[in-house]
Amino acid sequence: MPLINLVVTLVVVGVILWLINNYIPMDGTIKKILNVVVIIVVILWLLSAFGILGDMSAVRVE
Repeated sequence: MPLINLVVTLVVVGVILWLINNYIPMDGTIKKILNVVVIIVVILWLLSAFGILGDMSAVRVE
């Protein structure tokens, strides 16, 4: 995956998260949980994109 795609994706996710945090009224606890979940997903995606984590499609949750 080209580096520009990674940067654009990170910017888009950041802007969407910022918009949700600023313009959708939610309890502070829900915002914190949402932020943590998004950050964990982005970190896992980056690790997979750089080949550190491996293939994420092989992971199954039952």
